[in-house]
Amino acid sequence: MVAVTIDKLAVSYGGARVIDNLSLMIESGSFFTLLGPSGCGKTTLLRTLAGFLDVADGRLLLGERDLTRMPAHQRDIGMVFQDYALFPDKTVFDNVAYGLRARKLSETAIKPRVGEYLERVGLSGFPDRRPAELSGGQRQRVALARALVIQPQLMLMDEPLSNLDAKLRVQVRETIADLQREAGITTVFVTHDQEEALALSDRIGLMKQGKLEQVGTPEDIYRTPVSAYVADFVGAANTVAIRLAGPLAAGDGQAVPFGGALVSARVPKPIGTGNAVLIVRPEDVMLDLPSPTAIAAVVASKQYLGGTTHYAVTLSDGTRLSVALHGPGHSAHAVGATVSLALDAAKVLVVES
Repeated sequence: MVAVTIDKLAVSYGGARVIDNLSLMIESGSFFTLLGPSGCGKTTLLRTLAGFLDVADGRLLLGERDLTRMPAHQRDIGMVFQDYALFPDKTVFDNVAYGLRARKLSETAIKPRVGEYLERVGLSGFPDRRPAELSGGQRQRVALARALVIQPQLMLMDEPLSNLDAKLRVQVRETIADLQREAGITTVFVTHDQEEALALSDRIGLMKQGKLEQVGTPEDIYRTPVSAYVADFVGAANTVAIRLAGPLAAGDGQAVPFGGALVSARVPKPIGTGNAVLIVRPEDVMLDLPSPTAIAAVVASKQYLGGTTHYAVTLSDGTRLSVALHGPGHSAHAVGATVSLALDAAKVLVVES
């Protein structure tokens, strides 16, 4: 197991600087996810780690080894692609064995190792099939076995679940998580799906325009977003523009304007007078519960989802909030009804706009 160090990395692509002065340390044996929308630079960073793109400036280290100018085939990296990248004319066995043969292992050594990894991904009965005879989930498992069988120091995964249907995504996601923990291989996973990132990761790096907007544990990213961009991208969040009459110090229990009243909020960093953003998750908005700071609102819409009911409510100043209620009576509020609304002060954040 080895750590990955990215030091002041710059990458240019198509004449444009796509990544500039990016630094990051990925802990040995951890599962790290690069998350973000299309075009934010996450796949460019992954391909640079793989050696498919040149480094314009900075350094890449895998443990003590400097990868910055090292050819891709010498980096000891396993890669799982979005489109599987299997050889259509080769059997499952030969696809998985490809990397071992490239490393000049004997057939005597190859056979038991390929069999072991096919068993690990649940495909021990499929060695003679060809990719066209497999489902999408099975093909991705073959690709996973092919990457793992060489026992790389680093595993890179480029949106490996995006071509699977919803049920298969969850199944293969669980397989990836189990195998990564079992092998203890440092893994960098690229996705635009925040649920995948939250479910799989030890840490997440959320990217925006070639830079890391925030790096932290899934809970850090979800519960303490550093910006409205992070809050909006990772999980549903209400982001409400507010105006501060004076500066706010960092700390809990700060009084901020909201819905024509003052509510208590947490301020992670000092904010000056002027525009700011209040962030509150739908599950942290309460309806018709006793609170001295309750604000009147009207139910604008309602979606009953079984264990949860999602509401949209409108305040007197026009502010519209999403609310997610569960537990007894969660579906009791009718569209058009006036309700009292309160925020969970411990979970409300205010950040710079």
